[in-house]
Amino acid sequence: MSSEKVTVERIRAMKSRGEKIAALTAYDFPMTKLLDEAGIPFIHVGDSLGMVVLGYPDTTHVTMADMEHHMRAAARAKPRALLAADLPYQSYETVADAVANARRLVAAGADAVKAEGGRSILEQVRAIVAAGIPYCGHLGMQPQHVREEGGYKIKGRTESEREALFADAEALAGAGAFALVLEIVTPPVARELTQRISIPTISIGSGDDCDGQILVTSDLIGMFPWFTPRFVKPRMDCAGEIKKAVAAWKNSFTQS
Repeated sequence: MSSEKVTVERIRAMKSRGEKIAALTAYDFPMTKLLDEAGIPFIHVGDSLGMVVLGYPDTTHVTMADMEHHMRAAARAKPRALLAADLPYQSYETVADAVANARRLVAAGADAVKAEGGRSILEQVRAIVAAGIPYCGHLGMQPQHVREEGGYKIKGRTESEREALFADAEALAGAGAFALVLEIVTPPVARELTQRISIPTISIGSGDDCDGQILVTSDLIGMFPWFTPRFVKPRMDCAGEIKKAVAAWKNSFTQS
């Protein structure tokens, strides 16, 4: 990655150039620094921190204060990568709330914000963009709705879901979103949607035919061994290596 700061314009241009977008999550200074040094162009401070950092059962417990705290920590790394942040649960119920809370995340260091939903939050999206804040959409499975959905369910299996995804995606692109995360959407629908809309699509569990991929870094490196999504293949056993290192250190002076 070049030494220049990654912008939303660069992320958008990657689609037209056929350049795949690699995105990962970070919630603190060291991980943000490491991902940036590894050349990741899009780093996301996600509300997934609720589970993998704060120990909550889902993202609905994450507050604006939580997001601001972790956003500030990540921003202190001063990454070249585009640094985005989630608007947490119920922080964008109204247009006024959406803009005010997006501004709070920008003040904490975010280059862009993301929220879940399509046409149902279109006025909020338009207002965020009108306020000069870059916006990334999120369709498919929406973790902030996991309780009402009764779990994490694959989207796009029915014709009505397919049509709704296309309508929502086109609406978000028209409202000024610079990219769109697709979470556990059936790969054929994700592929078709990627071909139809002008902005980049970024898959999480939605197949390999999107313009990019995003994962929770803890899942990628095996840092949260108590649960791994089915679509993730960990590239290392970080949790196991930590346990071995700690055991070796402990044994070095307790069993002499």
